[in-house]
Amino acid sequence: MLTVDFSRFPLAPGDRVLDLGCGAGRHAFECYRRGAQVVALDQNGEEIREVAKWFAAMKEAGEAPEGATATAMEGDALALPFPDESFDVVIISEVMEHIPDDKGVLAEMVRVLKPGGRIAITVPRYGPEKVCWALSDAYHEVEGGHIRIYRADELTAKVREAGLRPYGSHHAHALHSPYWWLKCACGVDNDKALPVRAYHKLLVWDIMKKPLATRVAEQALNPVIGKSFVLYATKPHLPRLSAEVAAQ
Repeated sequence: MLTVDFSRFPLAPGDRVLDLGCGAGRHAFECYRRGAQVVALDQNGEEIREVAKWFAAMKEAGEAPEGATATAMEGDALALPFPDESFDVVIISEVMEHIPDDKGVLAEMVRVLKPGGRIAITVPRYGPEKVCWALSDAYHEVEGGHIRIYRADELTAKVREAGLRPYGSHHAHALHSPYWWLKCACGVDNDKALPVRAYHKLLVWDIMKKPLATRVAEQALNPVIGKSFVLYATKPHLPRLSAEVAAQ
């Protein structure tokens, strides 16, 4: 289940991509399939080991085109182990709401992104997330949990302040908002509650079968209750110095 829409976020074969806070690796796998040179980074060593296994399995199965590469590694989002201007593309999906120093993370992403490069940022949307927080303290008051809820204009302002140029946004996963509201109402860890189990079956069916009815419903509902806010931005090229200035 992808949150980034690659029709709005073009990816070319050979692009060097950083999936920052990759988690289980869903966006990293898609970039690998599209022929990118992918680095999937996360601080969770167990998840990184799983992502590495999946990369190896994809290569063995011939799922990635020739020239594509994939590396999974542990790392700190606030101290990325890469030189300046190392990547054409950076993706950070459902991560920034967990990190106290979100401006520091933005600064590191900008540092490792090449001029003209693209960034995709996804965070929980303000309205649906606010409902979750109202229904359950356990939803967010856990170690490593969500520490803030972004408004779209707030995140966009921070992205601009970091030196990036936003060029598009949208909402995603409307069908997932009611599921999390049910989870919060019934108990975040109570997966046996009948409403939760029933809705989970619906989501699994939707993800596996992609029926037209639910695809149309989600597209219509995304602007209203989409679970995620997705923002796309570019890193501007620095203005070229004139020959006279450069010679001084």
